[in-house]
Amino acid sequence: MSSASAIRNAHFLGTKIRNLRKRNNLTMDDLSARCVKVDAESAPSVSYLSMIERGKRHPSARMLSVIAEVFQKDIRWFLDDVPDEAAIVPDKGSRGGMRGMALEPGFLFSREILQNAIPEMLSQTGVSGRQFAHLLIRAHQENNQNHFPELERAAEAVGKKQMPLSLDALTDICKDMGMRIKWFTKVPETAIGAKVLRDKTVVRSFFEAPSTIHVNKLMQSQPARLKYDLALYIGHKVLHDGDGVKSVATTGPGAIDTRFATGLDVDTSSAVNTQDIVHAWRDFECSFFAGALLCPKVPFRRLLEQRAHDINVGDMLDVTTAVVMRRMTVVSSYPHWHYFDAYPPGQLLAVYRGNGIPLPWGNMRMVQDPCQHWAVFRMINADTDEASAQISVMDVGSEPRIFCCESVNVSDLSGNKHVLCAGIDVNPALEAQGADAASLAASLRAACNENGGSVAIPAAIRKELQQTAKLLNIEWLNRGIEKQARMICPRIGACPRTPSCHAGS
Repeated sequence: MSSASAIRNAHFLGTKIRNLRKRNNLTMDDLSARCVKVDAESAPSVSYLSMIERGKRHPSARMLSVIAEVFQKDIRWFLDDVPDEAAIVPDKGSRGGMRGMALEPGFLFSREILQNAIPEMLSQTGVSGRQFAHLLIRAHQENNQNHFPELERAAEAVGKKQMPLSLDALTDICKDMGMRIKWFTKVPETAIGAKVLRDKTVVRSFFEAPSTIHVNKLMQSQPARLKYDLALYIGHKVLHDGDGVKSVATTGPGAIDTRFATGLDVDTSSAVNTQDIVHAWRDFECSFFAGALLCPKVPFRRLLEQRAHDINVGDMLDVTTAVVMRRMTVVSSYPHWHYFDAYPPGQLLAVYRGNGIPLPWGNMRMVQDPCQHWAVFRMINADTDEASAQISVMDVGSEPRIFCCESVNVSDLSGNKHVLCAGIDVNPALEAQGADAASLAASLRAACNENGGSVAIPAAIRKELQQTAKLLNIEWLNRGIEKQARMICPRIGACPRTPSCHAGS
């Protein structure tokens, strides 16, 4: 081979590796770490990977086989000098999250018209102003796919990327910031005023300006939850100078997630209160900051890679499973995630849908009989604390999609059982591998329907999913493959099963 040919082949090989890496949302650090897991001796360093991708170095046969193993490709694919554009060009497609709409004609969407129309719209749909505030925050969160680098940087400046961060270390940070901790057994009236706590709702903590953190004594036996609340108020001090405009942190089925609102009273008004918006945004900022402080992005991402996205890594860090799952959606190299926190019989408190998965129902109110084939609601009725993985297939719009999630039963501070669920849309990962994801999903949907709604995953689809699980480095995806796949639907009135779940009812 001539020198020119060797240079050309090295450049072409490097381009293939670079495009494949970017298509799978991996940094060079991620790829190097994945290679180390396969074969530490032959794995390329980050700097050597950089030279390979720029055509400055040609990997040895053994090193190339390691890279091929990570991407679940035949080594010959890398050596083929015919470009496969469909397989190697990074996809610049949809980002997931909520579906938008065209704002035309533009004059109907002016600020003045919207200000007048929104309260009436909320009144007619039964959505309160507070719920609308939550929806605005969630839409912003999903539109940004949970990426808020300024909040990450603020948390890293305080915690110095230390992980794990001990309770003593957090207490010291509070002291250094001039904050003191006071314990209570009964919620002071200054915290809730004339508001009435909803059933089974417990106040964990609240902030009194300028520098006092009030904490429920029940939290003394819950260090992981205590760490999270202290991190919340550290965030409030850093981001808002501890000015006191901070919601009370509550727990229970009657509470809205502490990222969004106080959850202390039943607000059914359709008026959009400016204070609700401020509280919603600030609570989101503080919650995101707390997660970033307890699980800083780079070390936490590396830990997830080492542990194959095991949701139990929280035990190593003394943080809650909820924090682990929420941070997982932020730091993972794969962007197509969702996260639910559900209380029985059918109440979603926390929702994140960066992968665009529909909700199990079409509004923000509690539903008594959601589709019981969704993993999150099947787990609600399960008498187990063990995590469970599930492969699901569902029509999203006109396209069938395959999802996989990990669900687990947990108890809140007041002993109420609820279910945490983190999951992914598998279709983009299949497409990144060059597979026809839509056809695979349609085949799985058909197989489910032929077998009453659930089926052992057919061999051909199983093989594709196993390769994808290895590429994504998500162990619970493998566990889901070993179980029956289930057909699910976003609304009870649109059951896709034949016969319908409601036939004869």
